[in-house]
Amino acid sequence: MTLEEIVRRVRDRSARLASGLPVAPPPIGSDFSLNGVVPPPERWRPASVLVPLVKHDRGVTVLLTQRTDDMPSHAGQIAFPGGRRQADDPDAVATALRETEEEVGLSRKFVDVVGSIDLYRTGTGYEITPVVGVVNPGFTLHADPREVADVFEVPLEHFLDEVNHRIDSRTWQGRERRYYAMPYGERYIWGATAGMLKNLHFILTAGT
Repeated sequence: MTLEEIVRRVRDRSARLASGLPVAPPPIGSDFSLNGVVPPPERWRPASVLVPLVKHDRGVTVLLTQRTDDMPSHAGQIAFPGGRRQADDPDAVATALRETEEEVGLSRKFVDVVGSIDLYRTGTGYEITPVVGVVNPGFTLHADPREVADVFEVPLEHFLDEVNHRIDSRTWQGRERRYYAMPYGERYIWGATAGMLKNLHFILTAGT
């Protein structure tokens, strides 16, 4: 799939969501989607992540981070750069770009925002807006060592091939929890990150 086609499909999805036009539901809307009905919190806390699609001559990659082992939540997990919306963030895009600059030092001048795709709700009470952006060549990274242990890239084609999608499970708080996982080599990509990648796969391969 060409970058131009990727951009077209994401922009179309984003525009339809923003205008309230009907869209096919995404495969997974929350951490609860594979685990039955779980009462949601009374008020979701807004957050945003950047889904950075890095443009290379060899193709498109997805930039991901690995959180440090001493983070208070989701320690050691693989994630998109992003975080909770702050009071002075005008919108979800601003949150995603600010958090990305703070976490990995990727300047927003290298990011062409394509659009926001389907919301994802987490078991910790966050409602995440994934903001897809094309990252242009020439950028440098300076990861915040307090939050980010590593920054790496995975070919987008890995996530577009369903043979790499699986449903795993583990026991959490005395209950079995099922979730998507998309391992890449020694990287175990799972949970909300894999869920949002599953939705991106749907948008890019199944239409609107």
